[in-house]
Amino acid sequence: MKTFMSRAALAGLLMGASMLAMAATPAPKGAEVFIVSPEDGATVPENFTVKFGVKDVSLAPAGDVTKNTGHHHLLIDVDKLPPAGAPIPLDANHMHFGKAQTQAEIKLAPGKHTLQLELGDSGHMPFDPPIVSKKITVTVK
Repeated sequence: MKTFMSRAALAGLLMGASMLAMAATPAPKGAEVFIVSPEDGATVPENFTVKFGVKDVSLAPAGDVTKNTGHHHLLIDVDKLPPAGAPIPLDANHMHFGKAQTQAEIKLAPGKHTLQLELGDSGHMPFDPPIVSKKITVTVK
């Protein structure tokens, strides 16, 4: 009986610790991200620069756990934000800027595309609530 109680207590502690590890980082009050350029509706060449902006939050590289910091993720042609409690994916539609970059040279195929920023915490997790920019549309020549 004592062994069972010890195991149950240990299981409870481990479950509690894993729940804390999965808890989203609270978003800094008033934090915002935005796309500085290009402007919504712009026509751009296949290779172009996207400039990122922030307000009331600081940038830090991935892995830096300094409070109230994060780094950019550029969402390209993404209809639905990454789910809470899961890392922002790393693929052609979710570009990571884990060195706290404030701009990126990107290449897109001709046609219409949407761009949106999401700030991730030190572990590429969305904040709670998510810190996202307005989605813009660009036309690539």
